[in-house]
Order: sequence, then structure tokens, then C-alpha cells
Amino acid sequence: MDKGLTNAVDQFVERVGGAMQMAASGTQMDLVVLKRNVPIEAYNLATAVMDSDSRLSDDELWPLIATFSAYDMVPATTTPAEMRREAALKGRKQWLQRPSEMFELLAGVDRMRGTQLAQTYYDEAMKLAHMVGSLDRFPSDLELKAIVGFQKLLRDNMPSAGATAAATGGPAASAEAKAAGEEPAEPEPKEPLDDVLAELDQLIGLDAVKEEVRLLSALLRVQKMRADRELPVIDSTKHLVFSGNPGTGKTTVARLLARIYRSLDVVERGHLTEVDRSGLVAGYVGQTANKVADVFEKADGGVLLVDEAYSLIRGGEKDFGREAIDAIVKNVEDRRDTMVVILAGYPKEMADLVAANPGFSSRFPKTILFPDYSDEELVAILELICGKGKYNLSDDARQACLDWFGKHQRGQGFGNGRLARNLFEAMVARHATRLVEVDSPTDDELMLLTPADLPPPPEAGHDSLVS
Repeated sequence: MDKGLTNAVDQFVERVGGAMQMAASGTQMDLVVLKRNVPIEAYNLATAVMDSDSRLSDDELWPLIATFSAYDMVPATTTPAEMRREAALKGRKQWLQRPSEMFELLAGVDRMRGTQLAQTYYDEAMKLAHMVGSLDRFPSDLELKAIVGFQKLLRDNMPSAGATAAATGGPAASAEAKAAGEEPAEPEPKEPLDDVLAELDQLIGLDAVKEEVRLLSALLRVQKMRADRELPVIDSTKHLVFSGNPGTGKTTVARLLARIYRSLDVVERGHLTEVDRSGLVAGYVGQTANKVADVFEKADGGVLLVDEAYSLIRGGEKDFGREAIDAIVKNVEDRRDTMVVILAGYPKEMADLVAANPGFSSRFPKTILFPDYSDEELVAILELICGKGKYNLSDDARQACLDWFGKHQRGQGFGNGRLARNLFEAMVARHATRLVEVDSPTDDELMLLTPADLPPPPEAGHDSLVS
């Protein structure tokens, strides 16, 4: 029988037990009772994850019995059929709805002493939860969502939640990223997965996108656990479609995904190569396939982002865009184990592209939708851009910007983060013109943007600053 669960539980008991011992040091807490509760904590977590989809397969329950009978928590003679018949785990999933008393105790000690005991709990709990997810050949969406939800619950209640990753804010991060098509001379360093996910969490908005990326990360993690234990893994495509308007963070998320894939050994190098139609389609017969092959060679070992991919089918009879599509399908198949491809563009056009090309529909079955930012999120992005440029918004300017964004009509082509950056540049230009009339402006005046620096609102419902 696979020993994955037993090893994960034993490690949880050892390391969380050590954290509890450190927490009890110098206090009146009963260490014997505290350490006795650690296996119970592991059982609560394991059974809660199993109950999240109510599947309770033999592949889950036999390891559960073998592991916890050693701790005298489950009769060694029971069977999966008996546990299902007696509904032994019914309602256990509720345990995942709030932090446990043990976690809160460790977090409280951390706040008082500046220790990182809750981090130890978090690390071991996540290993155990994902290990439970890896027991079935293919984990259910409900089980993955339960793991991701519990992970976020713990992260949100960590004493130092969000302290390690710098806020990036999609569009601003994209503006400072490496030039399209540039590839690193050396493979990207392998990072702890949680560090990359922490950066993802700090992006402004994109809650649904973050959920999708976390679910994908959880699936890849449990698949890797199975592969590491030489268990069968159901092959699933990792290629994606990103649909959404410009400036919604697609490139930023693609770059984070490349790092996630690197952390999980899905790709070897973890770099992002960006390309559009001009980088794939040549002007003469026979050149397009070679051009596509060159792009895939550069992207091999990382992630290839094809922006405005729908434009490949917009040419006439003599256009070579469809030749590029055929070449992309061939290269995706040839390099299926060494790189990941993301097709990006407007929602309707991307749906039409995938639906019209059987080679795409089978290889790109999953679409992640990037919604437009709300007015409040656009102001937050604007403030982030201002901060990086050493400017500040006055309180009345912040409200004026909120109103200004609200006058822009949403729809295809809405600028989103690009609109926020263009507004910043327009405000800085008007601010400079205004201060020409001021004798010896103070440092505060040089950095403060006011409602007077806002350009006129858009006319006839059209974006006024989209580049």
C-alpha cells in the first residue's frame, strides 16, 4: 500500500508537535495534552478534505485506516465499506471553515514572541491536505476547492500574512517586465510555490482569476505528488486560453504562471516568451512554419504567450495566418512535455478561434476569463502607479478619478490598466504645466496630483485616453 499519507501524517505530528512544544515553553500549558492533540488535528484535516466531495473512495479510506489505526484513532479491522455505510466522515468538511484552536494558539504565540510557529503548521497542513488530494487518481474539483479555500483561510489569518511579497498590480508590473520575446540566459531560479502565490494574491482585483490559478496549482501539486511516488497520473493538458480586454493583467498572470510551473517542475526554465501575429506569420510561402518553429524553440522550457491570437484567422485567402495555426498545433504536440502555451485575446474572438479549430479546442480546453476592473480597482491601480512614480493623489483627486473612470463605457477594447497608466501620464503632464506658474513649489506641491490635473472626461461614452 502507498505510504504517502502515513509519511505526511507522521511528519505533521513530528513538526507541529515540535511547534506546540515551543509554544508551551515557559507557560503553564500542559504539554502532554497539547502534543496528544496533534494526531487528532491531522485526522481532522485529512478527513475533512476527504469529506469535501463525499466520494470516500477505497483509495482514500484504506490509507486513512492504515495511518490512523497506528495512532489508535481508527480500528485496524474496519473497512472502507463499513466507514461509508456508517457515514463515519459525514460532516467532517465543516472543520475547514475556520482556523482550528491549535492554529490560533500558535498564531497567538507568534504575535507575542515574534516566532513563526504558525508557519510550521501552515506548511505541514498544506502538505497533508495535498497528500490527501493525491490519493485518488484524479482529484475532484470539490476537493481541490476545499484545499484552496483552507489554504486561503490560513494565509489570511497568519500573523505575517502578505508581508513577504511586493504588491505588483497587473498593468504596472507588465510595464516594468522584460521585453517581449526576451529569454533569460540561465533558467529562472526555482521559487517556493507559496511565495509566487503570495504575489498573485497581492494583484489588484482578479479574484476569479486568482481562484482559477490556485486550483490549477493545487491540481499540478497533487499530480506531482503522485508522480513522485510512482503512482499513475492522468495526463491533462496545461495549455490555456486567457480571454479579456487589454490591460486586465493577462501578461502579469502569465508571468506568474510560468514561475508556478517552474516551482512544480512542469517546465525546466520558467521564462515567459511573448509574441503576436507579426512574430508568427511571414510574408511568403513556406516561411511561416519556420518562423513559428523558431518562436517555439525560444520558448521551450517555459511559457509562450500568443497575444491577440484570434488575428491569425482574420486574413484573406492568401494570408498565412492559418498556416501559423497549423504550425502552432504541430509544435504544441511536439513539445507537449517541455513547455506551456497560452493564447490570449478578446473573449468572443478567442471563443470563435478555439471553436473553429479542432486542433485548438482539444489542446486548449480551459479558458480563464479576465474581467474588466471596477472603478475602485482602477483607482487603486492608479495609486500604485503614482507611488512608483513618486506622486500622490489628494483625497479630492482620488474621488475625482473615481468619477472620471465611471464616465467611461465598458465594452470590447476598454483600456483597464492601460487607461489608468494613460491617465497618470496625462495628469503628470497637466501637473507640470500647472506648476510652471508657481514660484518655488514645495516638495509636496511637486508630488501632489489634484483634481485640477485631471483631463476632461470622455465624450460620447468613449475612452478618452486609450493608446
